[in-house]
Amino acid sequence: MEIRKESVEEIDKEIEAESKRKVEAALFIAGKWMSLQELVALTDVNPILLKKILEDLIDEYRDSGIEVINQNNLWKMDVSKPYVWIVNKLASGNAEFSKAEQETLAIIAYKQPIKQSVVVKIRGNKAYEHIRKFVEMGLITKKKIGHTAELTLSENFYDYFHVDVGNKNLEIVENKEIINSENKTEKKEGTKVD
Repeated sequence: MEIRKESVEEIDKEIEAESKRKVEAALFIAGKWMSLQELVALTDVNPILLKKILEDLIDEYRDSGIEVINQNNLWKMDVSKPYVWIVNKLASGNAEFSKAEQETLAIIAYKQPIKQSVVVKIRGNKAYEHIRKFVEMGLITKKKIGHTAELTLSENFYDYFHVDVGNKNLEIVENKEIINSENKTEKKEGTKVD
């Protein structure tokens, strides 16, 4: 049996197409940031081919309602920024963060810059894990100060939560959601008014 060059190219194209479908499905269903190692383990796609596929997916989704994002070598498929408002109407929370993680992040956002030791006193020892996760995701920056660290929001935080960078005044409302406080005023009894 003779193997033609065209046959080998067709096989290579089909392998790449199948690998692309695996990666696309993994990113779609994960709903969270994934490292290259996680994607390789999940899809069994060669790391060199995986990098090419991810770059191709970024280009492919560029002008659609969905985007593939690379941030600090972590990859995620997400709704494009112009359409986040639709998702916010439908979604009732963020599955990527537990309630405890959301509360820890809300405290950091509200009180920044804040010492890590203060966050741990407020939230307990689990806050160390939460802070480590937020630093790895690039949501906060951690700067060593004496025996503790100072925590502040990073520019990635504002992109991640689709907050206008020009207005970094954030406030925490009763359900502990982080919101953009532009055009908000506060009454003495603590209620928010538009």
